[in-house]
Amino acid sequence: MRRCFAPSQLAKRRCVQDDGDETNGVAAVRRLTEISYNGGTANSGGESVISKHEAFIRSLLSKPYKVPIPNYVPSLQSRSLGLKRTSGPRPLHDPDEEGALVLYAPPLQTNHEQMTGSSRLVHVVVDPVLTKVLRPHQREGVKFMWDCVTGCRIEDSFGCIMADEMGLGKTLQCITLLWTLLRQSPEFAVPTITKAIIVTPSSLVKNWHNELSKWLGDRVRSVAIESGSKAEIDSEIRSFMTAVGRRVCTPVLILSYETFRLHAEALQSGEVGLVICDEGHRLKNCENQTYHALNGLRTRRRVLLSGTPIQNDLLEYFSLIHFVNQGILGTAQEFKRKFELPILKSRDSCSTDADRARGQERLDELVGIVNRCLIRRTNALLSRYLPVKMEYIVCCSMTSMQRTWYDELARSKGTTPLATITLLKKLCNHPSLVRECFPESEKIFRGRSVQPELSGKLRLLDCLLAVIRSTTDDKVVLISNYTQTLDVFEQLCRERGYGFFRLDGSMTIKKRAKIVAAFNTPSSPEFAFMLSSKAGGCGLNLIGANRLDGEEVRSSTHESLSCRRCVNGIEARPPPEDADLASDLSQWHHCWARKQSEDHVLRQCWESGVNFAFGQRSHRAPVAVP
Repeated sequence: MRRCFAPSQLAKRRCVQDDGDETNGVAAVRRLTEISYNGGTANSGGESVISKHEAFIRSLLSKPYKVPIPNYVPSLQSRSLGLKRTSGPRPLHDPDEEGALVLYAPPLQTNHEQMTGSSRLVHVVVDPVLTKVLRPHQREGVKFMWDCVTGCRIEDSFGCIMADEMGLGKTLQCITLLWTLLRQSPEFAVPTITKAIIVTPSSLVKNWHNELSKWLGDRVRSVAIESGSKAEIDSEIRSFMTAVGRRVCTPVLILSYETFRLHAEALQSGEVGLVICDEGHRLKNCENQTYHALNGLRTRRRVLLSGTPIQNDLLEYFSLIHFVNQGILGTAQEFKRKFELPILKSRDSCSTDADRARGQERLDELVGIVNRCLIRRTNALLSRYLPVKMEYIVCCSMTSMQRTWYDELARSKGTTPLATITLLKKLCNHPSLVRECFPESEKIFRGRSVQPELSGKLRLLDCLLAVIRSTTDDKVVLISNYTQTLDVFEQLCRERGYGFFRLDGSMTIKKRAKIVAAFNTPSSPEFAFMLSSKAGGCGLNLIGANRLDGEEVRSSTHESLSCRRCVNGIEARPPPEDADLASDLSQWHHCWARKQSEDHVLRQCWESGVNFAFGQRSHRAPVAVP
């Protein structure tokens, strides 16, 4: 386009004409009128002159500039050439795309709103990068959590509990929710939150950082506080908490429960958009310091993750619900009087028909409240993805030495019952673990050999490991409640030449993540992974193994389920197998009966409309081994 026809040059010429004297103005109008009737003439200099009418028509017929790229859509922030678009605000991602996950759809606009563009509401659509990897149940979970944290399900309540069983992708669902909140909201170009904190057990801090990098890459920056001096940690937390608005370069902070408790004052100094608590059953006691520290965080949106929210009683259940949505169940005393006591009384063998009816009424009422902020699905959803898992309870006969010592310890006096039970459990694992109680037996254990023939369970385990090692390429996870038993496992593996890893409470967080990653590598030569149930029984995914052995009976439902599921993931090699070795049948039967009674109460509570069948086990009948 010639410069003389540019809008700025035409405007200048019009201004010059308007500033002329009256005579010149009248003459110019007459001349332009004559030119318009003549269709345009040439001036004295020979240049072509067009009328205002002709210029106006030409401007209407001119076409705006169009970028010659097929399906080109300019950025919302950048300025484009051509006429300004008259369309209103657009969502970040296309809601009409095939497979799009729409979390929020604005109400239909009136004709006036469409013409004026006054409405600033847009669709909230999950990033296609994440949508394409979400399974159907995960899409449902993301939508449920979005409705909860935006206050759509319960008025003035913005928390929820994601209680899916292990292996259903709770981490991916939370990452999807987190990324959507950081980038979008129903209001155009305004994020829902600017910062988020992820609190997790110390062994999972690095895992969360890796998961964010795995699914989002460089799209989001996170800082994981694993170790460091108090001054260094304070500096990182202060930098995170003071950043606001567009200055938030690192919107995600990941730290452990212990670190949060020690630095609670700094973390409570500012507002945070969202807090995610992994393995949230750590907050089952509303009286401990960790609970109070997290409860003092200045945020309304709280998401709690736990595969086993209820472990012992309904009051722990109340603590979790109260943390995410304070007040919906009343105070602890009100909950106990209104719900817990009537429900438990109705389960008593001496309860009357009136007690059972009242307990069921209270349970139904609790169901209606909890169902609005808790979602739980079982591994049954993954039946077409997971191989069949076989679980066995193998009862091993004690050796003659174990029987003799067992009778002596059972009849002994001077120790508490719990201490005696602990000694009996260790004795059933191996007599060397209680040698201090029998000084005359020191000569038996002077050698360095582990002597598996002295223990019924260790003798069987030795045979199992030898068969697995010689006939398959499988890997094994060995779990125990006692580090002394892990010492026996370690000595046995050294004698047999098995490569192994060991994870217990003495290992640093960084080293834990490294050995888990190394063991899960298919080319890793290590055959066994020795795991302390207390130090590493929560949240670990040992997909490199498909066989698990539990050396002691576990009376806690939570510990039992957590340990068993660590090898049964989508990426596990088929078929996974799980065996519990028991020598003391009296202890095993007591713990089994206790868990059955406990599971019955919890099963009734979980029938809160959350599509969960509690305690579906695949245990076979106990197999006696001579």
